[in-house]
Amino acid sequence: MSNSSSMNEFLLLAFADTRELQLLHLWLFLGIYLAALLGNGLIITAIACHHHLHTPMYFFLLNLSLLDLGSISTTVPKAMANSLWDTRAISYTGCAAQLFFFYFLISAEYFLLTVMSYDRYVAICQPLHYGTLLGSRACVHMAAAAWGSGFLYAVLHTANTFSIPLCQGNALDQFFCEIPKILKLSCSDSYLREVGLLILSCFLVFGCFVFIVLSYVQIFRAVLRIPSEQGRHKAFSTCLPHLAVVSLLVSTAVFAHLKPPFISCPSLDLLVAVLYSVVPPAVNPLIYSVRNQELREALRTLIQWTLHHQQ
Repeated sequence: MSNSSSMNEFLLLAFADTRELQLLHLWLFLGIYLAALLGNGLIITAIACHHHLHTPMYFFLLNLSLLDLGSISTTVPKAMANSLWDTRAISYTGCAAQLFFFYFLISAEYFLLTVMSYDRYVAICQPLHYGTLLGSRACVHMAAAAWGSGFLYAVLHTANTFSIPLCQGNALDQFFCEIPKILKLSCSDSYLREVGLLILSCFLVFGCFVFIVLSYVQIFRAVLRIPSEQGRHKAFSTCLPHLAVVSLLVSTAVFAHLKPPFISCPSLDLLVAVLYSVVPPAVNPLIYSVRNQELREALRTLIQWTLHHQQ
């Protein structure tokens, strides 16, 4: 049995036992990763290059794309490399770094989604005060608060998790370093401290989710009073995708971290982890661009400009 003081690596979950299935998972993850890079990269470039998109909603969307790029890049490339080289190893330091950056970026994304719900609430329910409540300085402060809160959240959980003595081997039943899987290797009751922090974190997540839901209740009430069908459609097209992303992220992440031990199995844990760590960064660009006409036009202009200069 190894102690965390002498442990120098962890073993991540292998996707498959046969080489053919490992390579299949590699190509699948590579396709998802490239789609996430392309989609988020296009959104960042389109918003940066088109001045008419320099509004609070698109400023927050640009930040969301940056966080998506970061979060998927902390988990998927390592999983692909392990499948390619037929290994499961990740160094102790690498695991700590991966855990820190993933929880930093995913929690900052959630706090940013909360800010984005406030942006939509003010835009639809208090349009006359939009310029006052969401000026450029206020937007920068709110985005910085989301990034800063995610950073503090990650520091707290990473320091607490890796201060726990580990003596139950070094095999993690997950494709990346996830807190619940590391806690399973604990050999003392000190892991309860981190469990307590996770429970408190879930209360915070739930509080943000209640704020988001209440914001959307007010938004939908206001939208249903809009006389024109086109106006209602435009309002719903910017709000429903956001609510879908939040619901997927919250439900799967909370389930992964607070589910009862008796329903734990590797395949279910893997599916849930993919749903909250891999799927949102890959589908966010599609959700936000397909349902948003202004962004579609900006992306079309950007692609046409790129193709024209390549000829």
